[in-house]
Amino acid sequence: MDARHLELLRLFDEYGSVTAVADVTHRSPSAVSQQLRQTSREIGRTLVEPAGRGLTLTAAGRLLAHGGRDVARTLARVQAQWEGHLGEAVGEITLTGLPSALTYLLPDALRRLRREHQGIDLRMDDVDLAEHEFAGLTRDVDIVVAHSLVAERPIGTDGLTVVPLAREPIDVALAADHPLAGRASLAPDDVVGCRWVGVPRGYPFDTILTSIEHVTGHDLDVVQRIRDNRLIEAIVASSDQAALLPRFTTPRDAGLALVPLMGVSTTRWIVAVMRPDTAERVAVRAVIAALSQIEGTADEGEARTAD
Repeated sequence: MDARHLELLRLFDEYGSVTAVADVTHRSPSAVSQQLRQTSREIGRTLVEPAGRGLTLTAAGRLLAHGGRDVARTLARVQAQWEGHLGEAVGEITLTGLPSALTYLLPDALRRLRREHQGIDLRMDDVDLAEHEFAGLTRDVDIVVAHSLVAERPIGTDGLTVVPLAREPIDVALAADHPLAGRASLAPDDVVGCRWVGVPRGYPFDTILTSIEHVTGHDLDVVQRIRDNRLIEAIVASSDQAALLPRFTTPRDAGLALVPLMGVSTTRWIVAVMRPDTAERVAVRAVIAALSQIEGTADEGEARTAD
């Protein structure tokens, strides 16, 4: 049994189509189809079968795809052990995640990596997605920084390695001259009459608005749904609308006030999500360690970092 066949089946299982596997492996779809047929012939079993306009794995194919994941994890573990023996944390590591969390985590992490692991080439990108969509990014990216208001493990990350990095409170953001801006804290009943700048449905911060509605028994007036925190800040600072923004990375000198919200859960988990085989790499572990050791916060208060 050729390990390359197992890897091909693993990729097909994870990406779901010949075209997607061709894209990620830089081959033509016809070449991938031919390799799947060749793998079936050499194994002596039907591994893929027609499904609509495409193909799907048979039970035998799924079993071998699962074996491919085991092989990939074992190879990564051996590579990590070898790198550990050599004492090296080197190579290119790709990282993506939501901007508000990366703004909080990256400055200290980059300084630490520059001091301690100059052989790591960290390539970064940013995304802002619904909670359940972060897991899919691990097919193409080594480390995905995600968040959740509900649990330490974001929705959809079963089977992936999840490492808690920090916890951060989410506060009510108001214009500095808003009648509620001077309060030490707010309760759900205090904000039920506000007009809100929300986030798209399915994004973690939206669960706080849902909790306010549940506790008060009243629907909130969500007049906007916007992804970008900087845009939300600008709208809130120049209007009577309220929003939910992270405490440690929201500027206090932009005409904004941040007021803690009591009575509902308002703390998010910031986590790193990885494929189990990727998590074995020495360089990946070094980046995770750097992300986990936050030296301070953007303003008052402290985050609770992962153990």
